[in-house]
Amino acid sequence: MAKITTKVPVSVLIPALNEELNLPACLESVARADEVFVVDSQSSDRSVEISQEYGANVVQFDFNGRWPKKKNWSLENLPFRNEWVLIVDCDERITPELWDEIATAIKEDNYNGYYLNRKVFFLGKWIRYGGKYPDWNLRLFRHKLGRYENLNTEDIPNTGDNEVHEHVILQGNVGYLKEDMLHIDFRDIYHWLQRHNRYSNWEARVYYNLLIGQDESGTIGANLFGDAVQRKRFLKKIWVKLPFKPLLRFVLFYFIRLGFLDGHAGYIYGRLLSQYEYQIGVKLYELRQFGGKLNVNENETEDDSQTTSEPVQVKL
Repeated sequence: MAKITTKVPVSVLIPALNEELNLPACLESVARADEVFVVDSQSSDRSVEISQEYGANVVQFDFNGRWPKKKNWSLENLPFRNEWVLIVDCDERITPELWDEIATAIKEDNYNGYYLNRKVFFLGKWIRYGGKYPDWNLRLFRHKLGRYENLNTEDIPNTGDNEVHEHVILQGNVGYLKEDMLHIDFRDIYHWLQRHNRYSNWEARVYYNLLIGQDESGTIGANLFGDAVQRKRFLKKIWVKLPFKPLLRFVLFYFIRLGFLDGHAGYIYGRLLSQYEYQIGVKLYELRQFGGKLNVNENETEDDSQTTSEPVQVKL
């Protein structure tokens, strides 16, 4: 006789855009949730159809190019019927063991949220070393009390409509769950590179803001003696000032944090992270050259009628 599993009184929020390859496994993993929202950005693949087949509520999000982005908009506007929300990306999976722990944790009155630890899989292998584990993310919280920080990156184009590396600011106490969430992307390296090209626009602006001393109000803040995320933010303020960051990123990942123990997948991952750091650096240089803008010359001639239609001679 099949075991009857009781629904957990949690509302799941899944941001999506053209995720037909990842959505089936993701939606299967959150089947124990009382309700599921897939917040889509006009996907051109079968994302909406797949979400509906699994019984999810599909909501379309139209990004205005500024603020808020998708997750904060969803937290403000979706009609959640549960007090607790669990935010899951399409390439993430919630295991049965983690669901059991969630069902118990949300009964605690002393906590308003919980950090989930994440196992990242790359080329079919768990990347256990290189600083990728543990990887704490505040994903489960009372939805009225938490919102994603604003790192003032919205004026940079091609960063996407979804909060990716921003963190949740939550009122009240936060706990840590023991069971892991799984990060398994079914798409190929092409999509990894495409995604990180977009992320590097965002990271370059974050670096730029740190270097110019951008006001940190509305963020989690940087604190050496805070939680794991605040300590990481503190170290980033030092990191952005270091030279040779692409090389340092590889050395830190592969040698100091033992990334070589993850075999060939670890080596490839380390090289890609180094390349990613180089992209961030190039775009940071671009921002500093053009006053905080990507490839925009503020001294550009305002009168387009003065420009010539003759081809420009370029020496190669």
